[in-house]
Parts: sequence; structure tokens; C-alpha cells
Amino acid sequence: MFALFRKVFGLITVTILLAAPLAAQDGSATAPQIDPTKMTPQAIDAMVARMSDDQVRALLLDRLDAVASGAQKAPEVVTLADRVQNLWTAFTTPLTEVAQKLPDTFQYLGVALSRQIEKAAGSGGLLTWIGLIALVLAIGFAAEFAVRAYLMRRVRQRVDPDGEQSLRNTLHFLFRRFLREIFGLIIFFVVIRFFGRLLLTPEMLRFAAPLVSYLIWMPRLAAAGSRFLLAPHRADLRLVNIDDHWAKFLHRNIVGLVFLGGLTLFSVTFLAANGVPPGSTRLGYMIDSALYVYIIIIAVTARDGLRTMMLGADPDTTAFDRRVADIYPGFAILVAAGTWVLVTTLIGLGKVSALLQGAHYTTMVLLLAAPVIDTAIRGVVRHVVPPMTGEGPAAESAYKSTKRSYVRIGRVIAIGIIMTLIARAWDMTIAELLAGSGGIADNLFSFLMTVVVGYVAYEAVSLWINSRMAAEMTALGMSQEDADAEMGGASGSRLSTVLPLMLLTARATIIVVFGLLAIGNLGIDITPLLAGAGVLGLAIGFGAQKLVTDVVSGVFFLIDDAFRVGDYVEIDGTMGAVEKISIRSMQLRHHRGAVHTIPYGEIPKLTNYSRDWVIMKLKFTVPFDTDPNKVKKIFKKIGQEMMEDPLYKDDFLQPFKSQGVFDIDDVGMVIRGKFMAKPGKQFMIRKEIYNKIKAAFAEAGIDFARREVRVAIPGLEHHDDLSDDEKAAITAAAAGAAAATAQPQEQGPAAAPKGPD
Repeated sequence: MFALFRKVFGLITVTILLAAPLAAQDGSATAPQIDPTKMTPQAIDAMVARMSDDQVRALLLDRLDAVASGAQKAPEVVTLADRVQNLWTAFTTPLTEVAQKLPDTFQYLGVALSRQIEKAAGSGGLLTWIGLIALVLAIGFAAEFAVRAYLMRRVRQRVDPDGEQSLRNTLHFLFRRFLREIFGLIIFFVVIRFFGRLLLTPEMLRFAAPLVSYLIWMPRLAAAGSRFLLAPHRADLRLVNIDDHWAKFLHRNIVGLVFLGGLTLFSVTFLAANGVPPGSTRLGYMIDSALYVYIIIIAVTARDGLRTMMLGADPDTTAFDRRVADIYPGFAILVAAGTWVLVTTLIGLGKVSALLQGAHYTTMVLLLAAPVIDTAIRGVVRHVVPPMTGEGPAAESAYKSTKRSYVRIGRVIAIGIIMTLIARAWDMTIAELLAGSGGIADNLFSFLMTVVVGYVAYEAVSLWINSRMAAEMTALGMSQEDADAEMGGASGSRLSTVLPLMLLTARATIIVVFGLLAIGNLGIDITPLLAGAGVLGLAIGFGAQKLVTDVVSGVFFLIDDAFRVGDYVEIDGTMGAVEKISIRSMQLRHHRGAVHTIPYGEIPKLTNYSRDWVIMKLKFTVPFDTDPNKVKKIFKKIGQEMMEDPLYKDDFLQPFKSQGVFDIDDVGMVIRGKFMAKPGKQFMIRKEIYNKIKAAFAEAGIDFARREVRVAIPGLEHHDDLSDDEKAAITAAAAGAAAATAQPQEQGPAAAPKGPD
């Protein structure tokens, strides 16, 4: 029994001792050192058999005290100041090492070159290396040139430099030219790969592969992309708004930047391939730093050209677009400086694996290209969006709103693609972001994706409704004369009346739904929010019954199609054109400018003057001796002429015609005419009828009757030889009689007729 107890006790002891070497608590009880990796059951039995009970007890107590002390030790707390200090140390370390290792850099570079020469000597000599590599490159260039010449001869598209080219033709030509260049580069790569494996040794291939990739392939690929966008030698095919000088300047320096970046990667690869220990030199870091200085110099030198390019040629630029164009040179400088700080810090932290894959270059290029992509989006939208339909402020506002919606949607999509590419460059995949169920990264990513999807839905709904609203409003053909008419212009359609409410409702719904989903994706329980919204809705329902009455009444008015935007209506003595409707009220614009806001619940009855058709009756007073039949013929002729006039014929429902003598007063005969027209068009027709009747009466010798005062003096009928004093006396008497006749009319009250003035 004692032997079994001792064996179990020994196993427990050895298990505790695996984490540290054996040490006795005092000098008298000393245990042998053990190697946990070599412990077997037989070894444990042998060791425990050699140990005394005092030794085992001492070791057990010592290890239990050590474990208890470690468990009671508080974990080390890393403060924000410590993190900042660590980052500052990491940032300054490469700068210090550059100064320290600069003398050794040339020495290590010489060592690498000498080793490369030794490798060349073992494979036929340096000249043989250079000759064979140059031969392979020459064969590749020749094959590429032959293929591109053949393609240009077979599928060449001629573009007239002096003629105006459409965007489609320009893009077609540039894209085909770009594809020819890319196809030529592929031919170049395939040919040099084939002949390289055929003519070069493995050592030559290990040297030539990064040389061709970083210093030939990458700059030529960048040159093809730059020619597609900038077209430095073809201003008529240039996709960006920039002159020839800056286009050529940027094209040259873009190729130079890519070459310098490739030189950085090649130098690091070359030193590592020739046995130079990593970190022994900072040659790659120095060349990489020169790249950022190069970008800053380009941004400062070409700031005017960059501003012009960023502003674009769109005439409908906003203040935001102009601000982006102004700050882009500074943004480029900030991106270059920020990338340099990031690279320096990562090198100081020892995390250079992503840098060797060019992740920082990808990030910098995408950030620098983001404003350029925004300019390209605005340019594409300017050509893709159909031209403005109709005229007037409503059509222009709808056209601009449509363009801005497309631009905003394009920006969101571009930002998403750029962020995804940057994440892929740093090996941060969506799967990694979504890994785990409680991490903050996946919650934040889900939150951002929900916000993006909600924003796209918001813009898409706004775009669709605004386009339909613009089509409905411009289809009315409403002119400024209609808008200034006494009883409003043409009324809108039923759809144009409901669309603003639909837009408001859809926007509110999208904001609420996606807002709650986004909050839920952050890990916040939205159940209390939903419960609070329900309680708030009940409180509003009980406490604001008038508001509920207004909303419900408005719904039924819209269902009954009682009014539309643009209708001229009368509500309990208040008249005006329906200018705007909301959820609870409507706004009436009086023809004199006043705006009346009327809640739906306060509308007892509504009279609509703009529905279906309008009859306009015109009165003309002519002298008593005028022939009514002659006036009737004149009215009929004018009505026939206007029915044949293309400006008015579509607005008539019944032609203008005479209604005969309507009244006889103390001035003359009142003859009335009438016509039936579409609502809102009657005032324009009335103006034209007045002009035509005035001209026709003048041509026919018919005068409009006017009020006259005739004074008869008995005994003067046959006296033509009156003196001046007698004529003056007669004139004074006539003036007095006229004043006496007009005085009762001026003093008597005049009741204004009810209706619009």
C-alpha cells in the first residue's frame, strides 16, 4: 500500500515539476534535474524510488508556493501611454538604424554584387549572363512588336483628330489600344519565359525573374494604364480634363514612380538572394522613402494640373466637388507621408511580410486614385444620364438630383471596392473579419455593411421616385405664364401628387429599418427600442387625436382624388393653388402670393376649379348702333383661326364663339363670347383672344363703347358762329354736368363679386 501511495504521489509531483527545473527548498534536500521531454513511466518510477520522503515533500511544498505566488500576481496592465511609447520607439528605430547602418550598406551591397558575379562565373561568366539575358529580352520585345504591328494592321480604328468624337467611340478606341498593349505584354512574358527556360540556367532565372517583373513588366503595365487615362499625345481622346503639358508630365512621372517602387522590391530581393542577412542594411527602406518624396514633389509641382483634372468638365459641379479638387494635392502629400510613417513603424515592429508583397504600395495607389475615380464617376454619369426632359426649374432640379443620386451610388460602390482591395492587400479577408461570434471586428463590419446597403437602398428609391416625379411634372408642359395666372396653372397628375408622400414615407422607412438593423449588428438589443416605439405610438394616438384626424382625413382626400398639386381650389372661403402637400396639411398659394396652410381635418368641403375642363366667358361692350351679327362672324372667325393655330389648338376643348347680346346698359350693348379649354390654359388663350378681337374690331371699324356725357343747350342747334366766351361757357356747363353725373357712382358702394379678383 505504501509503495502504491508513493508512486501516485510521485506522479503528481512530476506533473507539477514539468514547468520548471527541480530545486529543493533548502540545501539539504536536493533533487536531480529532469528533462520533461524525456520522462517515461519507467523513468518516473526510477526517480521516485531514489528520492526520500523529505525530498519529495520539500519539492512539492516549493512548487505549490511558486504556483500560488504566480496565481496571486496581478496581470500587467498596458496603458495608452505605453502603447504610444512602443509605437514611437518602433517608428524611430528604422531612422536610427539608417544612420547607423549607412556605412555598412555599401559594404553589404558590394558583397552581394561579388557573390552574384561569382555565381555568374560558375555559369559561363558575367558577360555570358548579360548576353543571354539581353538576348531573351530582345526576342521577347521582337515578338511583342510583331504581334502588335499585326493587330494594328488588322483591327486598327482610325479616329479623326480634327473631328468631335463621342464618348463611346473614344472609349472603344482607347480600350482596344489598351488591350493591344496588354496582349503584347502577355506575348512578351510568354516568349521570354519559354526562351528563358530554354537558354538560361536556374541561377540566371533566379536573377532575371525579379529584374523583369519589377523593373520592366510593372512600369510598362503602368504606362499602358496611364496612356488609357491621360492619352498624353492625343488630346482629343483624353478622358480627364487636363492640358497636354500636365498630361505628359504626369504620364512620365507615374512610370517613374512605378519603376522606383519596383527598384525597392528588386533591391530587397537581390540582397536576400545573395546571402545578405535581413535587416543588416536599410537600402530598400531608403529607396522606398525616396518614392514618397518623389510623390510629394509631383503633387507640389503639378498642383494646378491636378486641381483642373479633379474638377472635371461637368458644368453642374457642387461645392463639395470644388473643395475636393482644391485639397487633392494636399491629400496626395498626406497619403505619401502617412504611408511612409506606416511603413517605418511596421519595419520597427518587425512586421515586414506584407511590405514585401507590396501591400503599402497597393494601399497608397488606391487612396491616391480614389478622388480620380470620383472624377471619373462624375464624368461617366454626365454622359450616361439621359438629357433633361422639359424646361423650367422643376425639370432642371430633377435632372441635377438624378445626376447626384447616381454619383453618390457610384461613390459608395467605389469606396466599398477600394476598402475590399486594401483589406485583401493586407491579407484581411471577410472570413477573418466575420470569424468568431462575439468579436468587435465582425460586429463593426456587419454594422458598416448594413449602413452601406441601407444607403444604397435610400439613394435608389430616391432616384426612382425623383425620376418619375420629373417625368410627371415636365409632361404637363406648364409655362411661366400658367404659373402667374389668376387661378393657377395646369394641375398635376394624381401620381405626381402622391409621389412626394411616397418618397418621404420610403425614406423614413428605410432609415428606421436599416438603423435598427445596424444597431442590432453592433450587439445592442433593439427589443427595448421597439417596445419604446410602440409605447410612443400609443401615446401619440391618445394624446394627439387631432393629428391622427388630420392624417386620416388626408389619406381619404387622396384616395378620393379631391385635389392634386397645381389645382386651384376653394376651402371655406380660402382660395389658392395647391402648392405642397404633407402628411397632415396642405399649402395653398393665392394668386396674389399669400400662402395658406390648412390641416386636412379642418376641410369641411373643397371646391376644385381645375378639374377636367374650364369654361371661360368674355364680355365686350359695343355701341348701340353695332350690328350683332357682324360681331358674331368676327368671333367665329377668331375661334376658327385659333383652333388651327398649333400653339393653341391642343388646349381647346370647344372653340371660341359668340353668345349674342347678353345685356344692354346705359353705355351700349354687352356681347358675350365663351370657349372651353383645359384647366390652366384658359388665361393664355384669353390674352390671345383679347388681342385678336381688338385688332379685328379696329379693322372692321367697330369701337368699344365708353361712357359719355352729352349736354343739350336749347336754342343753339343752328348757331355755328359762337364766340370764344360762349364756347367756354358751354364747356364749363358740360363739365359740371359730367361731374354731377359721375358723383353718385363714386359715392355709391360697390360690392365686389365673390371669387378671384
